[in-house]
Amino acid sequence: MQKLWKRVRFLFTFHRSIPFFKDFFASKEVSLTKKIFFVLLILGYFIFPFDIIPDFILAFGIIDDVSIAIFLLQWMVKMAPEAIKEKYSF
Repeated sequence: MQKLWKRVRFLFTFHRSIPFFKDFFASKEVSLTKKIFFVLLILGYFIFPFDIIPDFILAFGIIDDVSIAIFLLQWMVKMAPEAIKEKYSF
């Protein structure tokens, strides 16, 4: 249950993470394959509109989209170099 709350809190503080993502993609410590991998995952997520729960089902349709986005972003944080994590206190 703690993991769920941590992910929800991450969603509401996402705007503070934008400089992290900029540094992640600009960093020379992050390999080009990791950068391409995350770009392809993010683009693929937006291009292919397959949902577990359809979006027209009120708020529940958005939950799967948000959960996938949070998962991808947290995965990116885990794969980031320690210098970037320390800079942004992750």
